[in-house]
Amino acid sequence: MRHQGRITQWKDEQGYGFITPNGGGEGVFLHIKAFRGRRERPVGDEIVTYELARDPKGRLQAAAVEFVRGTGRRNARPADGPSSWPTLASGLFIAFLIAAALAGKLPLPVLGLYAGASGVAFIAYWMDKSAARAGRWRTPESTLHLLSLIGGWPGALLAQRRLRHKSAKLSFQIAFWATALLNCGALGLLLNPTGVRALRSALAIA
Repeated sequence: MRHQGRITQWKDEQGYGFITPNGGGEGVFLHIKAFRGRRERPVGDEIVTYELARDPKGRLQAAAVEFVRGTGRRNARPADGPSSWPTLASGLFIAFLIAAALAGKLPLPVLGLYAGASGVAFIAYWMDKSAARAGRWRTPESTLHLLSLIGGWPGALLAQRRLRHKSAKLSFQIAFWATALLNCGALGLLLNPTGVRALRSALAIA
């Protein structure tokens, strides 16, 4: 027997949520693996149909879940694979940095900083998602934002999309893009001849 309800809670990072039946009552546990086909991922508030099943411990859960077309599914995200634009944007930005360094407009240590910070940021996102799934201690969001601010935002952007981590949380995204813009602003100052001379002098002193 199939039932209908609305996804009223959804935690995309963990891949689970709850369905509130149309007739009311206790929420039904929903896991991402319960979707048929899995062509799209929910974001919350979609209407779905489902069958009732029980897990090994006898708890009620949804099975054979399907979206109801035309009833809020417009918000669902594709699940076949991550978007390609973050990879393209990150690659173009790094290519720009390499070109600027080869042209002598950007000190090589700055290029190394971006590459290193991006690699560390990607690993930090991967570790944080793994910790979230396992219920272990999480990496503070302030640490992730700091990595973006010092130049790791291309790697962070790539991780958000490839790993599907922190990409749906609005408050996090606002802070993330603020750090990216601040970093790009600082980079713009470095591309100014006066800024480059000041940085090279500071590196020479150090």
